Amino acid sequence: MSTEEHIALAGELLGLVERRIIDPLEILFGPDGSDGGEPQAYDVVGPVRERARIEAEVWAAQLLGRDERLAGRTAARLVASLFPADGPFDPPDEWWGTAFGRVVAQRVGHPGRTAVSFAVAGAMLGITRQGVHDLVKRAKLARHPDGGVTTASVQARLNQPKGSHVARDGH
Repeated sequence: MSTEEHIALAGELLGLVERRIIDPLEILFGPDGSDGGEPQAYDVVGPVRERARIEAEVWAAQLLGRDERLAGRTAARLVASLFPADGPFDPPDEWWGTAFGRVVAQRVGHPGRTAVSFAVAGAMLGITRQGVHDLVKRAKLARHPDGGVTTASVQARLNQPKGSHVARDGH
């Protein structure tokens, strides 16, 4: 894990928590916990915001650390909390290019899916859909029997040692 990766991931996680959880709380409770009426003597949301700053650093360390199980559990908790939905997790393709998206792809693949489309596999790998087709043809990615590519093969490719494949350049 590089310092730059950690800083980028922690900053992105903090931004997500602020936009998706803390800002709505501040709207509901008011900036000082007063709900817009009489001001309160204490700041309800401020301590949550401060705790989120600390936790974002911890989550980034867990996601980028050596403990695969801890990284997987942390990724699952964050995805469930930050992207709640009634259906399966289905982020837009560009999400996989974010710091959080990249680490989720590496650590857990696609949460809840055993296969993804060629387009999603390309987004996860940072390559074109044609690049995914080429990798399937060369048996570098596994085709899923029901269509698309197995999430496990995408994750395995992402986790290959640097230099054993060229990622994020089109193939």
